[in-house]
Amino acid sequence: MKLNQFVLFLLLSLLFTSCISTKNSIKNIDDSAPTPVLTKKNTFVLTEYSSDKKYGFDATYPINIFYRSTLNDTINAGRFIRALAGPNGEPLIYKRLESCCPFPTKRSDIGAGMLEVFEITWSGNIKPLVLYFNSYEKGKLLIPMGLTLKKEDD
Repeated sequence: MKLNQFVLFLLLSLLFTSCISTKNSIKNIDDSAPTPVLTKKNTFVLTEYSSDKKYGFDATYPINIFYRSTLNDTINAGRFIRALAGPNGEPLIYKRLESCCPFPTKRSDIGAGMLEVFEITWSGNIKPLVLYFNSYEKGKLLIPMGLTLKKEDD
């Protein structure tokens, strides 16, 4: 019985160490970034546009949406996306595709986090956008290129 437990422990150890890099590949973590602020409609307050084509669209430049707790990986992504609109103000439609891209983090009980991947589209859009979100780290929240800020009365 002890041999089986040892073998299981060894296999799990190899699995976790082979899947998680000890070097963080995320390039835009900023612990000094301000904590996101919520609107009355439970969306994040966004004021600036990104000038970086990779911001949000590349796993190494995800949208870092840490906000108090990571118990719900998708709530902060929804708060961010619901503050946005399409290029001409169109309402967005979004869905979570997957979790991917393990990375080391001190903000997780297990020492690792995963990015959440969302598909974004709107009426008349032919090719959906794919955005990467990091719920574990902080960074300045910006409006990704190609999207706009949702009007307050919407």
